[in-house]
Amino acid sequence: MPGRARLALMTAVVLWAVSFVATKVALEEAPPLVVVTLRLLIAAACFLPLVIASGGSRGLGGLRRLPILFLLSLFGTSLHYGLQTAGLQFTTASNASLYTTTGPITILLVSAIVLGERITARKALGVALAAVGVLVVMGAETLSTLEFGRIKGDALVIASIVMWGLFTVFGKRLTDSLGAVRVTAWVTIIGAVSMVPIGFYDARSTGFSLSSLTIDAWVAIAFLGLACSFLATWLYFVALGLTESQKVGVYLYAISPLTVVVAALYLGEAVTSNLLVGAVLIIGGVAVTERG
Repeated sequence: MPGRARLALMTAVVLWAVSFVATKVALEEAPPLVVVTLRLLIAAACFLPLVIASGGSRGLGGLRRLPILFLLSLFGTSLHYGLQTAGLQFTTASNASLYTTTGPITILLVSAIVLGERITARKALGVALAAVGVLVVMGAETLSTLEFGRIKGDALVIASIVMWGLFTVFGKRLTDSLGAVRVTAWVTIIGAVSMVPIGFYDARSTGFSLSSLTIDAWVAIAFLGLACSFLATWLYFVALGLTESQKVGVYLYAISPLTVVVAALYLGEAVTSNLLVGAVLIIGGVAVTERG
């Protein structure tokens, strides 16, 4: 894997790990679909100058690619963020970070079917090694006490990860032809526009007002928009344009232990031996998959 792709992915997963904490902060004061709408509008505002500079719809080679861009926006922005944010209302952070393991598995299987990428023994070993690392990070005690009774939140988070897997695989082909920046920009803008009426309805139905948000909530939402939906997604697609989607997807495993680190720094939780051992396994799994 090119060094540029590796650096882009490492930066993206760090930002996404922090997003779990930021989302929890935002959800304390705003409804989930309002949070999603605001973060996408912020990201879209960042991407809009890039779309204009690249020639607008002419840069796409016409309007024929808009339908696939709309589908990608559902998988990677509106549906993905909507399901994930709504799910975090009902499930725990431990559950949510654990379920990120379904992302690389989805990518591995779908990319083999759609893109013809081979599932080599080394790739399979790398994915399995990284998955074991995530389970080690969670620890036996956490795994034995997962609140599966919160099935609604669990199901929503899992569905959001599957959406991201589809987004990665189907976005790979379009990225190869149009470039990472253009695809990411259009997908985000289309997703933001489609979320405006949904976010407005969510605000009206819950009696929410933007004036009620505190500085902490605005900082969290701004971070989600600027750092996660704009910068991290852009970097993710840059990496996707430089290497196989299977090798990109395995980096999602790093989100879980990084989330533990963020929680330790932000909430004062102890860094356990499980984290250290699991991190070694995850990094090893990523390295094996890269060389598969």
